[in-house]
Formats: sequence, structure tokens, C-alpha cells
Amino acid sequence: MATISRINPDLDFIREIRKAGGDTVKKCFQCATCSVVCNLSPADKPFPRKEMIDTQWGRSDRLAIDPDIWLCYQCNDCSIHCPRGAKPGDVMAAVRAFVYKKFAVPSFMGQALANPTWLPILLLVPILLIFACINLTAPTDEMGAFLFTQPGVIDFNLFMPHSTVDALFVLGNIIIFSMAAIGFIRFWKALQDRGDTRVMSFWQALGPVLLEVITHSRFNKCDANKPRSVAHIMVLAGFVGAMITTGMVFVFIFIPHYLGLLGFEQFHSFFSLPLELPHPVKFLGAASGLMLFLGTGIMIFRRWGDPDTVGATGYADNLFLYIIFLTGLTGMTSWILRVMEAANLAYFSYFLHIVFVFFLLWYMPYSKFAHMFYRVLALTHARMIGRQERGQ
Repeated sequence: MATISRINPDLDFIREIRKAGGDTVKKCFQCATCSVVCNLSPADKPFPRKEMIDTQWGRSDRLAIDPDIWLCYQCNDCSIHCPRGAKPGDVMAAVRAFVYKKFAVPSFMGQALANPTWLPILLLVPILLIFACINLTAPTDEMGAFLFTQPGVIDFNLFMPHSTVDALFVLGNIIIFSMAAIGFIRFWKALQDRGDTRVMSFWQALGPVLLEVITHSRFNKCDANKPRSVAHIMVLAGFVGAMITTGMVFVFIFIPHYLGLLGFEQFHSFFSLPLELPHPVKFLGAASGLMLFLGTGIMIFRRWGDPDTVGATGYADNLFLYIIFLTGLTGMTSWILRVMEAANLAYFSYFLHIVFVFFLLWYMPYSKFAHMFYRVLALTHARMIGRQERGQ
């Protein structure tokens, strides 16, 4: 005798997915073309066919802990071949955006990052905080005038002291990554509570997953959207380079320059501020900013020029993309303008750069920035339970 299951559709979830870029989901009539053409889909219970019907039925709880939505890299092979124009790639992206909000702590921040109405307020927070820090910590002369306003002086350390930037960076990261960790733990626990049979341990699965993410090996198996993998790896390299640059500045510049530690004081020319070319930290920072700028620029250009192939992603995805683009752009222009001795423009560009950097960092757990952590966890779980693409 057949088992009857009662489904209580989450109508708010359906509306949310359609608003977030999955507005074509109702066009799907379950032909399974999407699952057939996807090179990343497992042979057993392939995606995205089942995710499309779960979304149509509003099964939000089921989708929130479905590791298969993270096996998808939105190459859009499925969307291009869909005979109904249901665009499964866009629907899967919208479902992933839903996951950020579901597990985020506090939850209202996830809602704010997904709603364009909140963008002015979200931008205003770092703007006001950084403006206050400049007014409180920027050094002044005996008359109370800011030193950075003196003619012939272009020094970002006088505009907003590096010690202030580092203090904000460290303190903010402690708070934000603590909040993010709670969301990631909740997500991981939900995956484990699915009760899937494991074929390997966490550590056995994690190593290959990290290598896969770094090399983009799965990404490169997509057919229709191969250029996106190149742009994506450029952005990843830019982020990694920026993180290494920040760490190098803190360890090799901040500590010797401000604290007089590590015994590096005799190399004053190497550790003096501001840093200039051919300083290796400057090279790495410039290269990282260029990679972010070019990678995101390619993505934006392709979305404008070929939306059918690339995919018409929703607001949250586009917000993240444009903020990264502006971060790389303002970082490079602030340095170029300082070299050109355009003081006011250089300071303004640097101010915007700091705003965008902290927008990315402070809102990381609630934006698409968090997808790299959710994806690693989901891919690790998928490998632990033997969920791999066909032929693996």
C-alpha cells in the first residue's frame, strides 16, 4: 500500500525565491533535461530536477539541508538546454541565498542584505563609523588642524591611522566571524542530522574538497559557461592575495613600526610608512586588487552582454559582485591618485575603499561572501556520504 505524505507548502519561501531571481521556477514541468545535461550531477537522484519540484512545492526545510544545491556551480548548462525556459541555475542560486538567511545569526541581518531597501542604511553604518574614526584619531597640529590637509602632504596614515584601521579590522573580525561560526555550525549540524550513511571521515573528505575549491576542478567541467570559471578563480586569487597582504602588513609592518618588536628596527627603510614600490607587500596588494577588479569586471560585462548564458542572478548576488568590483577599483585608484599627488581625490577614494572593505567583512555571514564557507561544508558532507558526479 502506498504511503501518503502531506506537504505543507511554504508560500513565503516560494515568493522569496521568485523575488531573488528564481521567478521562472513555475515553468518547470519535470522533463529532467536539466539533470541529464549537467556534468556535475550524481547518477543517483540527480539534481536539479528534484530541487525544482521541491521549490515549486515550497519545501524550504528540505532544501535548506540539501547538499546538492551546493554541488551546483551555476554554469547554466541546465538553463540553456531547458525546453521551458525554467532556468534551474537561477533557481538553485536563489535557494542558496535563502540558506544564508536561514542559518544567519542574527536572522534579521540576512533579511537586510537580501532587501535593496536596506542598502542605504547598510552603507551608512560603515560610512559614519569610519568618518568618526578619522575625526577622532587623525593626527592634528598645535592649532587643531588635521595634518593630512597640509599642502604637499599625501599620507593615508595621517588621514586614518593604520593602527585605527587594524584595530577596527581585528575587533570587527572577531565579532563577525564569531557570528558567522554560529551560522556555519548550525548548517553543519543540520546536514549531519539528515542521517546519511558515511563512507569516509570528515578529515578524509575535507582535503580533496579544499583542493577542488582551489583548483576549480569541478567548475571546469561545465560546458556552457567556461569563461566564468576563469573570472571566478581570478576573484578567489584576489581575495587570497588580499588576505596574505593584510597578514604581511600586520606582522612585518605594524608590529615592527608601532611596537618595535621582532628586532626589525634596523631595516627602517623596509618597514617605514607609507610603503612604496618596489616593496613586495605593495606588489602583492596591487596584484590582488587588480585580480579582484578584472575578475569581477569580466563577470559584470558577461552578465550585461549574455544574460541567457551567464544567468540573470538576483539582487543579493549582484550586490556582492558590485561591492567586490568597487573594492578593487577604489583600492587601485587611491594608490594611483596618491602617486599622481591628487590629494583630495586620493583621500576620497581611500575613504570609499575602506567603506567597501568593511561592508564586505562586517556583512560577510549574511551575504554571498558566506557561500565559500557553506559550499566547503556542503561539499565535505557530500564527499563523506559518497555523493559525487557521474563517473566518480
